[in-house]
Amino acid sequence: MKNSRYSVLAAAVAVSMAVAGTSCLKYEKDPHSSTSGTTTMVCDNTFENIFNQEVDVFEYQYPDAHILVRYGTQAEALDSLFSLNTRSIVISRDLTPEEKRALKSKYKKERGANINVRSSKIAVDAVAFIVNPKNTCEKLTVSELADIMSGESSQWNDLEPSELGKINVVLDQTGSSLATFLTDSLLHGKPLGPNVYSAGSIPEVFKIVENNVNAIGVLGVSWITSDMDSADMSREELAESVLADGAVMGATLTDKVKVLKVNRDNEVTAYKPYQQYIFDGSYPLFRQIYMITTASTSNVAGGFYSFVTGPIGQKIIMKTGILPARVSVQQVELPERQ
Repeated sequence: MKNSRYSVLAAAVAVSMAVAGTSCLKYEKDPHSSTSGTTTMVCDNTFENIFNQEVDVFEYQYPDAHILVRYGTQAEALDSLFSLNTRSIVISRDLTPEEKRALKSKYKKERGANINVRSSKIAVDAVAFIVNPKNTCEKLTVSELADIMSGESSQWNDLEPSELGKINVVLDQTGSSLATFLTDSLLHGKPLGPNVYSAGSIPEVFKIVENNVNAIGVLGVSWITSDMDSADMSREELAESVLADGAVMGATLTDKVKVLKVNRDNEVTAYKPYQQYIFDGSYPLFRQIYMITTASTSNVAGGFYSFVTGPIGQKIIMKTGILPARVSVQQVELPERQ
């Protein structure tokens, strides 16, 4: 039940999955198994903090397994996959049937191998908008965000009476998957405006907004969870927290920056990108995250794919603040932090 006095926070959406026996999993050395060896993969850099944790737990559980991850743009990940330089990637869309056929054909032609292209939606990520705590803006509609991203609204005073100046939109990179989401889903093919700038990295977006009252940053929601608790854990602490039986609790949002509420144009109530509101569709701006691999189930790349798409990998995703693809929700109401 939605109530103005309460917000169903990320921490209230628990993964309740069939993980019986998870805590009893034992590592057994086998050089020919899916839990030993070295592999590479390329991951969209907007999901870097999530996959650092996935790798940490996998390597902790299987000490002879080594996952070497390169973080880059979505275009770089796709290029690496189709150049046959890596077997696994993580991006914000699935491959099309035509792309899967082309990839199989290339492996057959260049490697003489018949491969199976597997893909799985592993999470739903909310696209969050953050401002400096001194900024008086609290919420924006989808149309207002579109006007900001296109440059039609270039001053904060264009939105509401404000003494602030020019709106500076800050992205990780203007060619990133976040930029693609904005142009495709928010601007419906129109280009980003001249007021949109590249910070160079996700952490830099956060820093710029913390120090610039006129800036509005665009991030995946996992980057703005409270104190990045899971990311600050040691590898052993993180592994023990997700390998134990039972549900895990999601993360709340940081108070170092102001996370804006967003509402659809035809709706009155605006929502922050909490996991509950991603789950029920109340928060309007979200995207899918896919893991794609050409690896067989018998090598470490295939083993890592099974890990991420399985119960433990999904529990890790829950802890980062985004919505795992496979959840059974337990809903708890908590007072919204002022």
